[in-house]
Amino acid sequence: MEKGRQKRWLKTAAYGAIVIGLSVCLAYLLKYLLAQFDISQENVAPVIYLVVFGTTLVMNATVLVPVPIATAIMMAAASEWDPILIALVASVGGTLGEISGYYAGYLGKKIAIKEITPAYDRVVHWMDRYGPWTTFVLALQPIIPFDIAGLISGASKLPLWKFLLPCWAGKFPKYIFLCYAGSEIFTFLPGWFQ
Repeated sequence: MEKGRQKRWLKTAAYGAIVIGLSVCLAYLLKYLLAQFDISQENVAPVIYLVVFGTTLVMNATVLVPVPIATAIMMAAASEWDPILIALVASVGGTLGEISGYYAGYLGKKIAIKEITPAYDRVVHWMDRYGPWTTFVLALQPIIPFDIAGLISGASKLPLWKFLLPCWAGKFPKYIFLCYAGSEIFTFLPGWFQ
């Protein structure tokens, strides 16, 4: 039991390190390209917001696949542009992307979902007891894969708006935290990065 818990924490730490490393590399690449091609931040801002929206949409549309690339892009963009606006755009894209998990559960069979998700019974119990609050809490936290909530919400035929609203309400503050954390990481880097 203890070994399994330790392994999960190591995986979580590795995931965090990957996200931070990707964020730093992408932010550096972005700064380099803006300086190299003499592009002002104002001119490229709409494209950056669109890229953040698109990557969070696509990465959250994948069922049971981690999304470090979308998180890294979001954090890197927050180092140069408004973190609140980046978080808002990312949370809307991420929430819309979760519709795929919801409909996979809605159209799929509960038995198939149960076989591929080890925490299925626990999350079903939470959904039965707390309803959309479970969706909110699962969207707010970064450790348990959120796709389980989408699959179970769809399988239990929860109305789509009762899934999407708490999903967005949980993702938005989480993304605000990640955006500000990402932009603060760059204050600790050497002077060549600023």
